[in-house]
Amino acid sequence: MSDYQVSHLPVVAGDRYLGLIGDEDLLNADEQSSMLLLQPHFLKLSVKANSHFIEAVQLANEYGLSVVPVVEPEMVWKGAIAATDLLKYLGHITGVDEPGGVIVLELEPKAFALSEICKLVETNDAQITQVNTYLDNNLGLLYVTMKVNKFEISDIVATFQRYEYHVKYYFGEELYENELKNNYDHLMNYLNI
Repeated sequence: MSDYQVSHLPVVAGDRYLGLIGDEDLLNADEQSSMLLLQPHFLKLSVKANSHFIEAVQLANEYGLSVVPVVEPEMVWKGAIAATDLLKYLGHITGVDEPGGVIVLELEPKAFALSEICKLVETNDAQITQVNTYLDNNLGLLYVTMKVNKFEISDIVATFQRYEYHVKYYFGEELYENELKNNYDHLMNYLNI
């Protein structure tokens, strides 16, 4: 377990999945004990082989699992997915490995109109390649995270601000700031002559 940096180990008898055992339970067990004596400590958690991977992500997050067991019907052992692999695939699905900028809007849930947000992005010769939403129940605010296919996003950010969207966060190249700094550097060089 330490070699593979996991804190849970699936227990399988033949081709049947019995449950997950945590490293704490193993460390606290008597060295002479068999796994059958530890069975009351097994976590009966798994996902079906035909489930969407989001179910595995949810299970890993909810229970703090480092490994998610995958089973066929009747608890037939199929395999396991490491939580790190789930995170990599989630990153791929959300487009983090694609080029472009990221913009996060903070707004009232009733003000959310994806068609309007898309229109504002597209008026700046860009497209949304990924969009996710998160509702913060404590604040009653909706966070819209979008990935756009442009690195230089200052014009898109300015458009959102012009239409009174609250831009909470953005990441990309800032051409206007770079041009302003470049012009300032040229002016300072000119004045030094």
